[in-house]
Parts: sequence; structure tokens; C-alpha cells
Amino acid sequence: MFDLVRAYKENFERLKRIAEKKEYVFNPNKDWVGQVITLMCNNFEEFGKYFCPCKQHHPVEPETDVICPCPSLDDEIERDGHCHCRLFLKPGTEKAQMNILETITCPG
Repeated sequence: MFDLVRAYKENFERLKRIAEKKEYVFNPNKDWVGQVITLMCNNFEEFGKYFCPCKQHHPVEPETDVICPCPSLDDEIERDGHCHCRLFLKPGTEKAQMNILETITCPG
């Protein structure tokens, strides 16, 4: 049986290590971070991969959808100060709340 709490903690730690290695920070909007990570965990439960919930098709297309962190992560952060889903941010670009709806578009 899938344990979402355990999966969440494992995925959070995985993403935290990536952020630390790349010297990025998480979005300070903890609700948003929680939603993105939970959706990734749901994808992992169903497909065995952490598909990016903000770039995935609906329904998921396992052959073409990207896994978080996506290959364009560094380019997006360099260009915009954040990744597409605003999960990872360049330090110093954080805001207490971000209007996620301004940036999120799903491909399918």
C-alpha cells in the first residue's frame, strides 16, 4: 500500500538535496510547495517517476513528460529567477506569496 506521508518526506528530501547542491531555495509559499510535491508523489505512485506536475500532460504521457527537476531547470532559474512551477527559486528572488496562476500553464 502506498504511504503518501513517507513518499512525501522522501521526495522532499530528494528535492532539498538538489536545491542545496544547485544553491537554489524553495518557494516560501509552503502550501504551494506541498501541492507540487504531493502531485509529484502521486505521479510516482502511478507511474514510478516524479513527473513534473506543472509541465505534464493530462493524462500523463510517460514517453514525453519530464521528470522533476526538468532538464531546463538551470536555464529557467537563470532567466526568470525561478523554475516553471516556482518550486525552486534563485536566492534573493523569494516573496512571501507568489501568484502562481501568473506562471503555470500545463501542456495538455
